[in-house]
Amino acid sequence: KFYLSTIMRTIAFCFLLFSANFIFSQHAIISGHVTDHSTGQAIAYAKVFIMETGEGSLTDEVGHYAIKSLSQGEYHLKFEITGYEQFEKIIFIKQDVNIHQDVQLKSLDNIREQPVPGLDNLQNEVIIEGTRASSSTPMTYNEITSKDIATLNTGQDIPYLLRFTPSLIATSDAGNGVGYTGLWIRGSDPSRINVTINGIPLNDPESQQVFWVNTPDLSSSANNIQIQRGIGTSANGAASFGGSIKIDTRSFSTKPYAEIANSIGSYNTSKNTVSFGTGLLNNHFVIEGRLSRIGSDGYIDRAKSDLKSFYLEGNFIGKNTTIKFNAFSGREQTYQSWFGTPASVLQGNRDSILAYAGRNYLTTLQTDNLLNSGRTYNFYDYGNQVDHYGQDHYQAHLAQRINNRLRLNVSTHYTHGEGYFEEYKADQSFSRYGLPDFYINADTSITTTNLIRRRWLKNDFLGLVGSLVYQTRNFESIIGGAFNEYKGHHFGELIWLQYANNASINHRYYSGRSVKLDGNGYWRNTYTYKNKLDIYADLQLRSVLYNTSGTDNDLRAYNVHDKLLFFNPKFGIKYRPSSLQNVYASVAKSAKEPNRNDYVDAADASLVMPEEMVDLEAGYQFNNQSLMLAANVYYMNYKNQLVLTGELNDVGAPLRTNVEHSFRRGLELQAGYNLNEHFIFSGNATLSQNKIKEFNEVLYDYTSDYDVLQLNHKNTDIAFSPAVTGSGRLAYILQNPNSQNPIRIEWLSKFVGKQYLDNSQNEHLTIASYLVNDLLLSYDITTWKQMKISASFMINNVLNKEYSSNGYTYSYIYGQRITEVFYYPQATRNYSFTLNLKF
Repeated sequence: KFYLSTIMRTIAFCFLLFSANFIFSQHAIISGHVTDHSTGQAIAYAKVFIMETGEGSLTDEVGHYAIKSLSQGEYHLKFEITGYEQFEKIIFIKQDVNIHQDVQLKSLDNIREQPVPGLDNLQNEVIIEGTRASSSTPMTYNEITSKDIATLNTGQDIPYLLRFTPSLIATSDAGNGVGYTGLWIRGSDPSRINVTINGIPLNDPESQQVFWVNTPDLSSSANNIQIQRGIGTSANGAASFGGSIKIDTRSFSTKPYAEIANSIGSYNTSKNTVSFGTGLLNNHFVIEGRLSRIGSDGYIDRAKSDLKSFYLEGNFIGKNTTIKFNAFSGREQTYQSWFGTPASVLQGNRDSILAYAGRNYLTTLQTDNLLNSGRTYNFYDYGNQVDHYGQDHYQAHLAQRINNRLRLNVSTHYTHGEGYFEEYKADQSFSRYGLPDFYINADTSITTTNLIRRRWLKNDFLGLVGSLVYQTRNFESIIGGAFNEYKGHHFGELIWLQYANNASINHRYYSGRSVKLDGNGYWRNTYTYKNKLDIYADLQLRSVLYNTSGTDNDLRAYNVHDKLLFFNPKFGIKYRPSSLQNVYASVAKSAKEPNRNDYVDAADASLVMPEEMVDLEAGYQFNNQSLMLAANVYYMNYKNQLVLTGELNDVGAPLRTNVEHSFRRGLELQAGYNLNEHFIFSGNATLSQNKIKEFNEVLYDYTSDYDVLQLNHKNTDIAFSPAVTGSGRLAYILQNPNSQNPIRIEWLSKFVGKQYLDNSQNEHLTIASYLVNDLLLSYDITTWKQMKISASFMINNVLNKEYSSNGYTYSYIYGQRITEVFYYPQATRNYSFTLNLKF
């Protein structure tokens, strides 16, 4: 009732806003012609839009455009089309009067060595427009610009740069956002979030997750990041269930530059980045690059990170053709901190700590570590307990304008990954590694040994992505798709044994190979009626063929062959009663294949079903010069969602099983307000319900005979799905924001409500709600010879809040029910200072 009442009040409020604006606003029309600067010929199908709202139109066959229903205010008008320099114009509307504005655009073929303002976004929009949402798409999304990214970029991974966007939660194993990090959108875990770079899939095809640590400092090469919530538009690669993140790498600059960016901070954290750009060479060529290093000791003990990366890009820009080559690579070595901290350690209860140590057979040294570490506890104490992995990406993109109505985009890609994580394991049975017991004599044998093992992954991922875009004044149709092939090799080696027992060097104790073919095709259409109504249809057909066989790390053989075909339709409408507001609604369906572990760890892989989901969304948006309001309601209805049940695999990771019915529904609110030239406020909040209709919790009884108990639960909350999340940002600008050198002071807040650690909705198994506040001071200045200096000082968690952002739990019976709970504590108050120099 509470959520229904809230939704109804929000809809009523939005209706009142719409009514008031419709009745009292004065309206004007901006119109004119767009022509070629050199020839004077009309330019058809150029985009003309208001930058504040995204509303606009295309020029017709004679170059004419018209944007209607504009109320009083100041507007930034933008003109753009492939092959021409972009142009921006500020328009002032003071009364109900029509304004005529003709524009001449310069062809790129006529540009010589001078800088070209506005050219930066030319190629990127053309290359990735098939999968990104636009102002006419009836779905909810947010965009983070390169300026916003740079403000927060101190070396933390992308999840932490996005943590203030609606319905998004970030977490870090090391506690300070460097190393292994993850994010959830609307409670959906990372394997349900599609991520692409320039339209190329980034998700690992088997786990379907993105390991951001493999692409360190990617944010320094990101020009724009779009976050879609829900199913969103058709995407390449992994299915989008909770959302999608579309990263657009840095656009080229036609002016030569060099940039040095350095950050230092708490926990011996540092980031060093060097970037360069040649500017426009011979009227057509641009080369840019970046070299980065990030290091940190982490908040958690021994959670050290050593990250290195580079980015290199070459561009050819012609009147009708752009070609872009990207190569970027990451090398990471992180000390493992994924075990978590037992709840008894955070509570500081010595008796509970000793009880935990006793039932888990910890050694004296391990118990001392447990007693003396506190919040920064790390179970691992072997000196080289590291994850060591490298990933190389290569991309080539072609954007070809065939004529004024037709454009072709083709991309190809190849990724190679290779690495391992190393572990010290004590008192391991020889039989667990396929080795015989060690016999000293006929009557004496050794059955266990201490050892060091490495678990490897080598993989190759390649494919082709393309789209054909047909566009007229009122209609856009995109036919696109992708085909990708993945090959993976999972294996484990023993690199040291206390008792070798004639084991071979690097004894390989398990090995398995995988092949995954993933293809999709989509047909996306948007029809605009009288610049007021957008009708949207997006049909996708996706095929997945997955084969994997071999032995797992527990020496259990597996052999999986699955072939799936999914039809994912999407429909929606968007209505603009005025240039300042719009309402929209959409319905979409998606399906998702199980992850590798769902198949391999299942007793019978053929019984693991793909997940399905229908997503209903509706929203309202209002935006003028000083005020932005947005509301979105959603209902995500699942069939066969894979959820946690209490089952564990051999390394303690949770197993998932299909449940017949579950859902997520909620209300997302956003607001922004420019109080005056000094104060700016923005914020968002999400209220949601996330429920499983019925499931059976699995509980093991080790008292005798290893009985398996099943406890039935009905109408429980989905794990890791808080009912309330929100964030806010208050900025104070010391100088006039139009001056060259404003000083900004920003207070940033993030609230995450209580989360359950499993699906039983046990009040004793939760992550407590938390409110974390950051303080940011930044200053930009342009000095002699146009050198730009940017400095920022950030105090993270300024109020020194002790909190955990993630955790896990499992239970078993040994005479009585015993429940183990682990958390991932996050850093208390910490600092960072960043200085950027751009020449």
